[in-house]
Amino acid sequence: MLGTKRHCPPGPSLSLGLPLALTLLALRAGWAQEGSEPVLLEGECLVVCEPGRAAAGGPGGAALGEAPPGRVAFAAVRSHHHEPAGEIGNGTSGAIYFDQVLVNEGGGFDRTSGSFVAPVRGVYSFRFHVVKVYNRQTVQVSLMLNTWPVVSAFANDPDVTREAATSSVLLPLDPGDRVSLRLRRGNLLGGWKYSSFSGFLIFPL
Repeated sequence: MLGTKRHCPPGPSLSLGLPLALTLLALRAGWAQEGSEPVLLEGECLVVCEPGRAAAGGPGGAALGEAPPGRVAFAAVRSHHHEPAGEIGNGTSGAIYFDQVLVNEGGGFDRTSGSFVAPVRGVYSFRFHVVKVYNRQTVQVSLMLNTWPVVSAFANDPDVTREAATSSVLLPLDPGDRVSLRLRRGNLLGGWKYSSFSGFLIFPL
């Protein structure tokens, strides 16, 4: 009849759903107050708050001795043949210098010494391309990890001018490890214009 009220017992979803929702709300409120615990948001997003992290490292939120992942990279080239004042050893055996820095994200490359110093622990990729000018020259270029030669490349074709010694390698580095190029055999007295040296962080460890 019109106006008749029907009383239905609460179903399982109603009796369980309300307490569960209240429990989740209480947990969210507690986590938000703590400030350092994970905060559960709607959907599948999980955010971990770390108070003071950004202040410790300045812009970008990286702490001292750290860099944002994927933001360490360098590229340097040789734009002329002759050694400028202050460069020693390129014509015989010594460090190979690069006078023009194209990229130096993270500040790891030192143009004065021609070497890269790892700012963070991780796996890095390096590549070099060193051009000799004269034929009948045999040159050996090694990529050095601190004082250890990791890989070497040769340019020794007597009939080819402007031949290049080229190689690449992946290396795990610790903060402070130094990577550079060294001429281990021959000379670059004719210059090494168009040579290049580059590297970047693949992922931190």
